[in-house]
Amino acid sequence: MKVKEVADLTGVSVRTLHHYDEIGLLVPDEVTEAGYRVYSNENLTTLQQILFFREVGFPLKKIKELLDSPSFNRLEAFELQRDMLVAKRKQLETMIETIDNTLQSERGERTMTNEEKFKGFDFSSNPYEQEARDRWGDEAVDKANKNVAQFGEKEQQEMNRIYSVLAALRGTNPASVEAQAAIADWYTFLNKIADYSLEAFAGLGEMYVADERFMKNIDQFGEGLSVFMRDAMKVYAEKN
Repeated sequence: MKVKEVADLTGVSVRTLHHYDEIGLLVPDEVTEAGYRVYSNENLTTLQQILFFREVGFPLKKIKELLDSPSFNRLEAFELQRDMLVAKRKQLETMIETIDNTLQSERGERTMTNEEKFKGFDFSSNPYEQEARDRWGDEAVDKANKNVAQFGEKEQQEMNRIYSVLAALRGTNPASVEAQAAIADWYTFLNKIADYSLEAFAGLGEMYVADERFMKNIDQFGEGLSVFMRDAMKVYAEKN
């Protein structure tokens, strides 16, 4: 199958397939004289395994390490992925129950305790942690994990407040006084978690856009927020 056919079959964009080829994650078995990538059934099975790994939060670098390992066993990997997806399903079922109870609470049909409001949320596994360790070192990440573990409802509300303010500004110039004031609040908030240099702050902004997981989470507050934050963070780092 040619790359466009694979994209149509799987829903993975042609651009993503090209990227997977460029980094050596999924190299097609054949390239024609005209330069067309041709994918075999074996390639498609590998792509399926890659997508399962992505679904359970593995970064591309880690997936490549696993697939390239001499000890990699495809069947064992599928079994692991199934177990992880089952665990994810259980968590989602719990969260659906929590939101159903929250709807009833908002309608005045029941009362929820503070503990019940957060049942099902799980921040014990961070899919970005390895990237952060590679970029900024173990010490910074360990400190961040320690501080995040102490987060309570107050800190969560403050984070959501900053995101909401930035989302309301995302149609404006990221270098404006208002945008820079809001992104300064974000810089201050992040430094309660770990010590971010201005360079690391700007680099984090780039990850907001480069990593689809970051973008998906941030853009829940407003489409295009991740791009706006990246640009505002870059300006803030340069100005300060």
